Amino acid sequence: MAEPRPTTLRQRLAELRGPDVAPHPLDARALAALAANPGCGRRALLDGAGVDKTALAAALGSPAPFGQSQFAFMRGNAFEARVKADGGTELMRLLHERMGAGSPAPVPGEVRVPDLSAAGPEGRAARTALALREATGAAAGAGAWTLLVHPLLALEVAGSPAYLEPDAVVVHPDGRWTVVEIKSFPMIDSSADASKVGAAARQAAVYVLALERVADRVTGARVDHSVLLVCPRDFSNLPTASVVDVRKQRSVTRRQLTRLTRIEDIAATLPEGTSFDLERCSPAELTAAVDSVTAAYAPECLAACELAFHCRGRARSAGAVEALGRGVRGELGGLTTVGAVLAAARGETVPGTADDDPTVVALRRAAALRAEALESVPEGAVAVCR
Repeated sequence: MAEPRPTTLRQRLAELRGPDVAPHPLDARALAALAANPGCGRRALLDGAGVDKTALAAALGSPAPFGQSQFAFMRGNAFEARVKADGGTELMRLLHERMGAGSPAPVPGEVRVPDLSAAGPEGRAARTALALREATGAAAGAGAWTLLVHPLLALEVAGSPAYLEPDAVVVHPDGRWTVVEIKSFPMIDSSADASKVGAAARQAAVYVLALERVADRVTGARVDHSVLLVCPRDFSNLPTASVVDVRKQRSVTRRQLTRLTRIEDIAATLPEGTSFDLERCSPAELTAAVDSVTAAYAPECLAACELAFHCRGRARSAGAVEALGRGVRGELGGLTTVGAVLAAARGETVPGTADDDPTVVALRRAAALRAEALESVPEGAVAVCR
């Protein structure tokens, strides 16, 4: 008699990942990317199950050729260590200078830096919540500053818990909680690369959302919707900082995460025996497992998802218009393949689409204008125009 299938979500996700495989942590960067594409059930399920998508992409034969270099990783760690040295003296100075108006300046050596160590992610998240509660109480009584280094925050995503680790959280004397993001890209003349700042803001917005869940249970606490971004100044290793308002990113991320289909609902649609166990499944079995989950590919995925090159290959082989971008996909309405688009433009009848469909009419008009333009071009230049 066959053994009964697991009944809890955690057991089901462990079965999909592989019972002997430790879950790959879901960080704020991955959550921000997931929120940017909430319709992708494939990423939601794999991230929720803790599958290592980098290793999975390699096993599928479509490795993602991006990631942080070892040099950049070491440089970032060295810079973060410098910012947090001496009990975070320089960090607290920058924060008070940029965001501490009305509060007494933190005195070096007197800033509280609680120990947040505990067993397992659940224990660390609980210890962080306790430290935040104690720090808020101490601030209300004596106007103290508290620096939490690498706290752990829990956030439920599509019915599955995710544990997030910001670089730091500071509790102000007035009870405010501020997220601190430390990045190794430079601020030159007090200005940093806009795309990198935007990515940092989206990541910090996830931390703000998670921190708000804790603040809801702490009297007198409130989460600042501006974060402190600390970067190297100019071309040196000296830290400087700027204040980044993440209210817009927070609202968008919260709305997108709410739209995510619950992971248990996605898992329930999978064929019997589906597994993403990299140690036990062959490449063919892994390919079938990945393809059994609906994806929502767009060219933007190439910069944010390890499986993007596999999904792009599948979209191209199927002739899906998604491979051309979300804007094109939106303009083409019910025409979902490049073949259907070309057929409609040629005046052929497309199954499931009426001849008077606005998209079909527009395509045929565009094809007629193109043909008319080509007829007016000198004969020798037609090949060039084509």
